[in-house]
Amino acid sequence: MIATDRYMLRPMSEADIPQVADIEAESFPTTWPRTAYRRELQNKLARYLVLVDRAHPPVAAKPRPRRSFFGLGIGRRAAEEAPAPADYIVGYVGLWFMVDEAHIVAIAVREAYRGQGLGELLLSKAMELALENAQDVVTLEVRRSNYVAQKLYEKYRFLKVGVRRRYYSDNHEDAIIMSTPPIQAESFREFLDYLREAYQVRDPGTRNREEETA
Repeated sequence: MIATDRYMLRPMSEADIPQVADIEAESFPTTWPRTAYRRELQNKLARYLVLVDRAHPPVAAKPRPRRSFFGLGIGRRAAEEAPAPADYIVGYVGLWFMVDEAHIVAIAVREAYRGQGLGELLLSKAMELALENAQDVVTLEVRRSNYVAQKLYEKYRFLKVGVRRRYYSDNHEDAIIMSTPPIQAESFREFLDYLREAYQVRDPGTRNREEETA
């Protein structure tokens, strides 16, 4: 796994959904309802990870209404429960495991944090999860116009294997289907190890914007 002193990857929790939804809104023209993320967290075939900036102060979440002893608080004011401050999330990645294929559903980074190689950090962890779960290949869809993301995926040996015509509902843009070669092959594992080592020795703050997902 790629690791840095500043950034930490961990499983996504329900408390993370508001921040993940904000990142999604910055990154994609169309978004999921928050209830979809709650369902995904219960999906045994899905894995969602968030990237935390440990140098950023914790985020003060909004107080949540709490039911009173009498149920819905009818006739009296319901107390408010103040949640503990939350980690500051700067990116996330989601995968589905489908028999022998790991499909990357989404990968996104906060706009203010792009250009620092954090998209690559998330992609590398997604590849690691696919290996750990005995998947044979990793697949994804990317907009035809998103050359920045395509370049990152090609760095990890994703190949263009097909097209979904008019796939995106906002502008009917085509989606390029990309897939890796067999990731369990020893040669591919060695290649991933090489990329991890190369990432570790470089300063994330000086990484080129072309290596960041949009």
